Amino acid sequence: MIGDTLSIQRADTLPLFQQGQTASAKADSDSLQLTAAHTAQEVESGFEGTPIPYSPRTDDAISLTLLACFFLSSIALARGKRFLSQQVKDFVLHRERTSIFDSSTAADMRYLLVLVLQTCVLAGITFFNYFHDTCPALMNHVSPLLLLGIYVGLCLAYFLLKWLLYMFLGWTFFDENRTNLWLESYSTLIYYAGFALFPFVLFLVYFDLSLINLIVIGSIILIFAKILMFYKWIKLFFHQFSGLFLLIVYFCALEIVPCLLLYQGMIQMNNILLIKF
Repeated sequence: MIGDTLSIQRADTLPLFQQGQTASAKADSDSLQLTAAHTAQEVESGFEGTPIPYSPRTDDAISLTLLACFFLSSIALARGKRFLSQQVKDFVLHRERTSIFDSSTAADMRYLLVLVLQTCVLAGITFFNYFHDTCPALMNHVSPLLLLGIYVGLCLAYFLLKWLLYMFLGWTFFDENRTNLWLESYSTLIYYAGFALFPFVLFLVYFDLSLINLIVIGSIILIFAKILMFYKWIKLFFHQFSGLFLLIVYFCALEIVPCLLLYQGMIQMNNILLIKF
């Protein structure tokens, strides 16, 4: 009697076990199909990855620009080394001679123009890195190449306007010979500022200098250049001690204020670009 009961229970549980196995196999099959469907959708649509933030060191345009500056400065140094060294001697020793624009050849003038352009380009890259650190949202809204071109153009306009201002004031208040000497000295400072900026920009771009180091080293280069300018002003335009205060006022008006105006102009330009783009 007991054996018959066990046989009946086994017969009843066998279909249930088979149904459970079938349901489990079906669930596994449905799960595999669902996983395959999701995988197919991901392959078709792709994963949405995290965008890499912009960095000047990975920008091919900046790398090519620095490489071009290196070759151009090398050519200028190789072919105009004697002419450039003569300018440094005249600047330091304050030699009065024939104007550089009368005695130099066309090749020398081409090299000098290339060095002026190089200084403007390197100064533009310096500002570009500074605003990249202080205003990273700007790089996400505006093309980095466009920003670099704007900064280089502003630096070139700055040097050109100062050149014209020096010519106007010099020929208005001083004689032509003294004005030409100052323009030559100003040109010499611009040429050699480019040579000083080149290693600084290389460290700035490829060694990722911090913002504090950027400001400190950039300020040292700028202050040293202004000290050399003031030295040349004293040599050319200082004749008596009573005129020293007036000379300092003119120096601040022509050297310090334009730098502040250039900086504020770049900030306003950045704000306009953020609004427009």
